[in-house]
Amino acid sequence: RENFIHLCNPHLEKMKEDILYHFALGTGTHDFPALFGDVKFVCVGGSPSRMKAFIAYIAEELGLGSPGCDYPNICAGTDRYAMYKVGPVLSVSHGMGIPSISIMLHELIKLLYHAKCSNITIIRIGTSGGIGLEPGSVVITGQSVDATFKPQFEQVILGKTVVRSTNLDEQLAKELMQCSKEIGQFNTVIGNTMCTLDFYEGQGRLDGAICLYNEEEKLQFLKEAYDAGVRNIEMESSVFAAMCNLSGVKAAVVCVTLLNRLEGDQISSSHDVLVEYQQRPQKLVGYFIKKSLGKV
Repeated sequence: RENFIHLCNPHLEKMKEDILYHFALGTGTHDFPALFGDVKFVCVGGSPSRMKAFIAYIAEELGLGSPGCDYPNICAGTDRYAMYKVGPVLSVSHGMGIPSISIMLHELIKLLYHAKCSNITIIRIGTSGGIGLEPGSVVITGQSVDATFKPQFEQVILGKTVVRSTNLDEQLAKELMQCSKEIGQFNTVIGNTMCTLDFYEGQGRLDGAICLYNEEEKLQFLKEAYDAGVRNIEMESSVFAAMCNLSGVKAAVVCVTLLNRLEGDQISSSHDVLVEYQQRPQKLVGYFIKKSLGKV
């Protein structure tokens, strides 16, 4: 059974052309079905360089690329986002924070719709701060919660607060967990992910330019988060889950933890260690894609 993208916008049908401005793509200038119609897996992450590294990695894993092969940035006409493709896999950067990933997702969902893609799986891969986990642990998000530990995303639209669900696909999370067990290379858990509006005060850090609370209050907040099932903190998962829900897309969030926030605020691991940590979500999602395509 084919599951196509659901667009929650009746106004798009009246448009002669849809310009995806931040991708430098448009239905009047590009043949979306020809360019993207075979896409089945979309992986998104903050940094352009990380997403280029992922497409090179997945190309090698799927046997679709040659060593040293360069993958052109499909969005080279803009400096907002980067996009790479190999076979059925699309890799897209989303920047940092809810506003940046929200803009990208609006245009990505429309791109997949115009390309007539079906049975799409979208996975966000990234980094995060852990709570009560050893650095380098991978968290598969069971539910994205806000900074008050509620499983919801709030947005003000036309002056009114709109609340949307942040549930993610439970079966997909279980499949990813099984893949991690089969890989057997790093600790992986399914837990709630807290999505905040910033990196410093919103996450209870003591090392920002502004901090009007003490260490005891910070630790109490983080322990309350842990008791609410939160195992990591990042800045994109809530709107990602909400928008994928509304569009009928199967979605997951897979993030590695760079530190345990109960033990400190600053990321002090060496560059080489951090690079290895950042490769863990790529390995897990790469294995999942290979398995889904029957190549394991």
